[in-house]
Amino acid sequence: MKSAKGYWGRRKNVWTVSKNAVEKGWAYAYRDRKNKKREFRKLWIQRINAGAREHGLSYSVFMNKMKEANINLNRKVLADLAMNHPDAFEALVKKVK
Repeated sequence: MKSAKGYWGRRKNVWTVSKNAVEKGWAYAYRDRKNKKREFRKLWIQRINAGAREHGLSYSVFMNKMKEANINLNRKVLADLAMNHPDAFEALVKKVK
């Protein structure tokens, strides 16, 4: 019942309804901790792709050239550069071209 604090209606004060609601909430929380990582990776890839296409490269070609040039930046950092620091991202693109 303590875990159902803040729920609305019978979900907060009827034992069986409360138990089911809390268990369902825990299942969603577990599932969505995994989905959150998936969604952020998709977002980073979209941002890198948009930044790379401005300079005439696709995402896959850009990432392959990054690997060949032995530049090890993760997608989170690359997406931040592409979005917030376009000059630094352009320098990276020029370096790998």
